[in-house]
Amino acid sequence: MENNSERAERILKDHRKSIDRLDAILIYTLGERFNHTKAVGKLKAEHNLPPSDPFREEEQIKRLSQLAVEADLDPKFAKKFLSFIVEEVIRHHKQQQN
Repeated sequence: MENNSERAERILKDHRKSIDRLDAILIYTLGERFNHTKAVGKLKAEHNLPPSDPFREEEQIKRLSQLAVEADLDPKFAKKFLSFIVEEVIRHHKQQQN
């Protein structure tokens, strides 16, 4: 029979395995997302479209803020995270236009 410390170690190990799997999912998901945004950037560059779309960005922030609430994630954190991603995407798009 396991004692409390052994049980805690087992539970901790299980949580860490789940966290590691979720980290991998996040990385692969971001990679896929950036592959699509690179294609969008190429399309924008080919058709002389602006690298950013403030209306879409605002709509995305609203949509993802609502998703964050539904997922029990701090909406302020979600907004910061999305803002970081959008800044990176715009930077890529500007590079593609040069």
